[in-house]
Amino acid sequence: GPAHLFRLAGKCFSFVESTYKYEFCPFHNVTQHEQTFRWNAYSGILGIWHEWEIDNNTFVGMWMREGDSCETKSRQTKVHFVCGKSNKLAYVSEPSTCVYSLTFETPLVCHPHSLLVYPTLTEALQRKWDEAEQLLYDELITNQGYKKILKEIFEEAGLLKATEENKVEKQSKKITLEFETMEKCSKEYKQLSEEIKKLRVLLGQHGIAYKGNYGE
Repeated sequence: GPAHLFRLAGKCFSFVESTYKYEFCPFHNVTQHEQTFRWNAYSGILGIWHEWEIDNNTFVGMWMREGDSCETKSRQTKVHFVCGKSNKLAYVSEPSTCVYSLTFETPLVCHPHSLLVYPTLTEALQRKWDEAEQLLYDELITNQGYKKILKEIFEEAGLLKATEENKVEKQSKKITLEFETMEKCSKEYKQLSEEIKKLRVLLGQHGIAYKGNYGE
């Protein structure tokens, strides 16, 4: 992600609302602590750093997933970044059961280009993005196809986690490629063996001794 945001790593920011204290540790986790004297007061993890939320080719927030279990699923939190005078956790809500939303204010995102994805990528991935832009401009791919390529770029850069489906697809492509390569290799080896046999015969006809270690 954006290198300047790594300044937040190793720090934690808290927000108290009613009887709950929320703590956000960028690139680490989000926790909630119930500040009451109840014997079963809740204290636990609302999400662990997982991946970026990217919208319109801009980093808009962090997804903290796989927190403590909540009925049939795990708690998860989306942290939105907004421009502010100081680093602080400004607002917490729970838009749906066990899915939390945090608003984090920081001067680190006030520059209009501070959250652009493109500059954070390697040259190779930037080239891949440029090629996708050109294909879209030339109408050789659809907008959907363009978005798919971008998603692959973001996954390759480690900004998004690949879905299980994608992992399986990539693995099968890799296996197919390996088989193709082995087949190609065997074919070329056969051709070379035939050529060596012909050369040996030719050398024999001219009375030239042949020494080789090709297992012939």
